[in-house]
Formats: sequence, C-alpha cells, structure tokens
Amino acid sequence: MSLAYQQFLESKAHLGDGSGFAPVWLPDFLFDFQRALVVWAIRQGRAAIFADCGLGKTPMQLVWAENVVRYTNRPVLIVTPLAVSFQVLAEAAKFGIDCRRVTDGTIPAGARLVVTNYERLHLFSPQDMAGVVCDESSILKNFDGARRAIVTEFLRTLPYRLLCTATAAPNDYVELGTSSEALGVMGHMDMLGRFFRNQNHNAVDTRGHWRGFSAPRAFEQKQWRFKHHAEQPFWRWVCSWARAVRRPSDLGFDDQAFVLPPLTVVDHTVKARTQRDGWLFDLPAMGLQEEREERRRTITERCELVASLVDHPSAPALVWCHLNEEAAALVRMIPDAEQVSGADEDDAKEAKLLAFAKGQLRVLVTKPKIGAWGLNLQHCAHVTFFPSHSYEQYYQGIRRCWRFGQTRPVRVDRVATDGEAGVLANLTRKAEAADQMFAALVAHMNESLRIDSAQHFTDQEAVPTWLSPSN
Repeated sequence: MSLAYQQFLESKAHLGDGSGFAPVWLPDFLFDFQRALVVWAIRQGRAAIFADCGLGKTPMQLVWAENVVRYTNRPVLIVTPLAVSFQVLAEAAKFGIDCRRVTDGTIPAGARLVVTNYERLHLFSPQDMAGVVCDESSILKNFDGARRAIVTEFLRTLPYRLLCTATAAPNDYVELGTSSEALGVMGHMDMLGRFFRNQNHNAVDTRGHWRGFSAPRAFEQKQWRFKHHAEQPFWRWVCSWARAVRRPSDLGFDDQAFVLPPLTVVDHTVKARTQRDGWLFDLPAMGLQEEREERRRTITERCELVASLVDHPSAPALVWCHLNEEAAALVRMIPDAEQVSGADEDDAKEAKLLAFAKGQLRVLVTKPKIGAWGLNLQHCAHVTFFPSHSYEQYYQGIRRCWRFGQTRPVRVDRVATDGEAGVLANLTRKAEAADQMFAALVAHMNESLRIDSAQHFTDQEAVPTWLSPSN
C-alpha cells in the first residue's frame, strides 16, 4: 500500500482528536491500571472511561481534573448524581486534593475543583470552567429531553471533558452515541448513519424515532444493525475516544487487589391471591400493559415477602422498587425502613441516601432511577429487587453493594410473580448481551491499542553523538 493511499484512508477515519496534553501530575496513590487510564485520558483531552463499579473512577476523575487545573490555571467542574458529591469530597480530602461543593453556581475565589449535582448544573456557566467531569455519565440517557439538553449544551464549548460510567451501553451498541455526542466526537444520528443501517425504514422517522404507538424504546433500537464491513471501523472509532475495563487484567495488569466476593441471586415466585378477571389460572403476562396489571395486582403479596426477607434487625438491606404503592407498602411493613421518594426535595433525598451510606438507617427503600448510580454502599450485603425490563437499573442497583471493596458475600433476592416470567427471561437475555458487548469492546480496544502502538510513536529517538551529522 502506497504512503499516499494510507494517508488518504487515515484522513477518512473518524477517530478521537487527541486534543489533550502531557500529564503534569501523576500521584503515587493511583494503581498501575488507573495510572494508564488517566494518562491516556489527559492526552486525549475529551475522553470516556467505562470502568466497572469499584475500580476507582473517583480518584481517576480527581487526578484528571487536577491536571486540567494545573495546565490551564482554571477550575474544573465535577458533576455527579444525587448524594455522590459528598463521596467525591471525601475522596478528595483523603488524597489531599482541593475540592469544594457548590450548589448555587457561584465559583468561590481560588477554587480549583468544584463538585455539584446534575440537578443544579443549569445554575453554572461553562465560561467559568476549563473542563468538566460527568460522573456516572450513563445517567444522561435517563434524563428527560430538557435536562439532557442542558448537560449536552454545557459540555459543548468546553475543551476538556471526561465521562465516567460502568454502563455506557448496557446491551445495545447504539447507546454509545450518547457518550460520543456529549464528548463532541460525533452526533448520535451521525454515528447511526455512518456505521449502522435501519432494518425497518418505515417504522422510524427521519430522526430514528419509532413511529408506532406505545412501542418500547428497546424495539426501536433493535432496528439498527451494522453496515457491511462497518463493525471493525466502528470499534476502532469507539476505542479512539473510550477505554473499557471490568478488571485490571483487561488492560494487562494484575487483578489481585480487585477480586469480588461471591454473589448469590435467589429468585422467589409469589402466588397472587386473586385471579385475573376471566382467567382460571395465571399465565405469563404478555406486553407492558399486562405486566403493569400483574404488578399492581400483587403489590401486597410481593411486599410481604420482601419484608420477611429483610427481617434481620442487625443487617442492612437495600430494597429497590418501581411503584409508589410498592414503596408505601414496604415502609409500612418494615418498621425501621426509610423511603427516598421522587416527591422529596433534592436536599432531603441526599440526606436519606447519605444516612444509609453511613449506616444510620438499616433499610433503604427507593427506586433505581433515584439512587442506583454512583453510591458506595459496601456496608450493605443484602439487596432485594422487583425485576423490570431495565437491565441497567438492575445492574447498577446490585453494584451499589457488590463492588470492589465489598468484604462479604452479597445476596440478591429477586421477587416476581408467575406472570412475570417474561421479565426475568428478558433480564437474562440483556445480561448476556451486555457481557458480549463489553467483551467485544475490550477485545477491540486491545486490538486497537496493539495496532496504534505498532504504528504511532510519541518519543523522539535518541541518536548517538558519533552518528551526528556534525561529526
């Protein structure tokens, strides 16, 4: 292949721009794999670290942000889910990094790292920052359109951006477009048009949105498939702006310090006390409407079982639910339970989440969409779940407790009805798809790193003096 043609092909490739700088501060407290990820992200400038729960995304974020501050002499904003900002402050204090929490958008004089919640981002101005870190960035796709637009617009003009999450695309490749768009690498729809084809053109509008009534988003996403020969270029493109790791060995490092304790998942089937109208016996629910009816018809039975499962006065328990009626019933049935509700003010939500994290509450009842992202709850080793179709919520909900740093075996009790067999089967399918996607991402990432290291050199060769042209 001629040099000119090789240069032509490289000019057509959509890869991350690598607009960062050489690291100016790499502390000793980073593990070797964390150091490698941080160095890469700093040199990249706008990057994503898809690291599993408990691998130390917070210290990596802090070191990345501190490097941007030292390089630009301007502050960096760290945006987190509710209650997680206090964890960031604790980690910063532990490592001797100056970090302050701000809730009103006013940057204190001399501030270096500033942390706030996504709910308060609209109060800040990007002109005051040199860069931004989005902690648990996968939460972006769960926001409503207005909130997501605020975050995307805030990031748009900042030269340095870092996204960190364990579930960037839990079980569908096209969800990576959310991260790509936030980083300014390529728009979501541009990504779909370049690497994917739609198998049902009549089913979606020009923006890729499903036209059918009451069709789930998952059905819309299934329409997109790789174009012929586009899979390898797609993964090479993703690996140019993202790094994925579930364990240090994914990057060639030792796993010894990052071994998870055993996880036990127990499924419980609840029998409904009343039959569905016109039915002689229960059958699996078909469709979302029947599943909702099944859940509402069995609230009392399912909540009673959960209450009996967590009836251990000295053992903390994390109880996830999805309906307000479920939460209310659980709080009535579990004497020392506290609920974090969507109706609570943000400050009240944070106070309850922090109280549970500190061991001041024994049982926390809440919805995954409220508290499933970012919190470190290793003091708790018992989780109960009412399954839903959201694998990401299920995974994140479990990983609040089953994460690196947990010292005890973790038990997960899944409580469902006979009619919810399809929900559990869908969760199993999505878990397998998520494992396959992450394995593919790691494999392609390593291949991309191998190719890049063979073709690109950053260090200037040293020429012996006796070979110098002047001699």
